[in-house]
Amino acid sequence: MKRSAAHIIREYGPFTGVGQVHGVTYDGQQVWFASGDHLHAFDPSDGTPGRTMDIAAHAGTAFDGEHLYQIAEKRIQKIDPQSGRVIGSIPAPGNGGDSGLAWAEGALWVGEYRERKIHQVDPATGAVLRTIESNRFVTGVTWVDGELWHATWEGNESELRHIDASTGDVLEKLEMPPDMVVSGLESDGVDTFFCGGGQSGKVRAVRRPR
Repeated sequence: MKRSAAHIIREYGPFTGVGQVHGVTYDGQQVWFASGDHLHAFDPSDGTPGRTMDIAAHAGTAFDGEHLYQIAEKRIQKIDPQSGRVIGSIPAPGNGGDSGLAWAEGALWVGEYRERKIHQVDPATGAVLRTIESNRFVTGVTWVDGELWHATWEGNESELRHIDASTGDVLEKLEMPPDMVVSGLESDGVDTFFCGGGQSGKVRAVRRPR
């Protein structure tokens, strides 16, 4: 297993009116993040704030190429990003204990925080298709180039972990600096991870190793 220090490229925020950052996603142009009662967007090239949606946003956030998905307590809501309207919802597998959320391979991938699990979920029904076990709390999930990564947060320590999607074995760890926690995780699809910064109110960009 490879282990290295996370290379933080940039910090965004803190953002006006944002007390904490939960889920994070990327739509190809903007980074979106959840702050409890709102979804916010910003331009990752310069940090310029974009739209804000008045919507329950308590944990993980994802984008499927057309729609946003947002964990709101015990549900995963499907959102039209143009109107901000909720157009559907499914039950969240952790029944309120969910954290990370990602879209890959036609499915949603949901981190269940305290149970240390990642579930592959049918986006139409909410049925759990399979479950991957972790040995750390899961606070964010993302896929990039066929690699499954998840964030951890225990105490004041966080890591980004590349894991084997079939076994859950840890293949690589990126260790965040002390007291710099990760509360949400998304890839830009190339060489950058966007990491929610919890109560710092920030989003951090971390270099993806090659």
